[in-house]
Amino acid sequence: MNTIRNAQVAIVTGASRGIGAAIARRLSTDGFAVVVNYASSSSEADALVAELNGAGGRAVAVKADVSKAAEVRRMFETAEQQLGKVDVLINNAGVIKPTPLADTSDELYDRTFDINVRGTFNTLREAAGRMNDGGRIINFSSTTVALNMPGYAIYSATKAAVETFTHVFAKELRGRNITVNAVAPGPVATALFFDGKTDEQIQHFAKMPPLERLGQPEDIASVVAFLASPAAAWVNGQVLRANGGLA
Repeated sequence: MNTIRNAQVAIVTGASRGIGAAIARRLSTDGFAVVVNYASSSSEADALVAELNGAGGRAVAVKADVSKAAEVRRMFETAEQQLGKVDVLINNAGVIKPTPLADTSDELYDRTFDINVRGTFNTLREAAGRMNDGGRIINFSSTTVALNMPGYAIYSATKAAVETFTHVFAKELRGRNITVNAVAPGPVATALFFDGKTDEQIQHFAKMPPLERLGQPEDIASVVAFLASPAAAWVNGQVLRANGGLA
């Protein structure tokens, strides 16, 4: 937690809803000024910013498609102009559409890799030259990488790439005192998870972890908050699987 409210700046990509919104709320509570990034949900992002500012925080909504380098650059520029130089980057933005590999279209392949992989690459590359020394980078992987589930080949491949980025980038930032880690959630109760699933499928996923429940966005936000805090200063280049013991 920051000892001075709003003294440090965090960018949370894909923050207008779900896990991203929970992270933005938690980091704001912990004293960060927050950039709420969104690609299309302006009303939700604006409502979240109003909520955070109304609670005494400092937040701005910034539209940017993370798969486009120029928009990522403008996002960092806006953050610096309105809040200050960035201390924490949370790469939460991502897409998923479970589809057997043989049935995956070129368009779905491109979109999934563009947002999940190129989007992370774009923000990491920009952060390398713009973040404050001593900062924190938290990427998002997924427990699907460890499960090898049918239908998740393309999505899991993108997250495996993110894990490799995490391990290597942590070493490339040697001397900057910037940690780079990843969180790999299991099933989490968000609209993205529920979309297209039957009640039977949802119950199946809920029973998979030994804790026998779905994760909540706040569960993941707490892990991110730890990695963004001084308490995690010695954790670097790691993937933390926050999944209730699923894998």
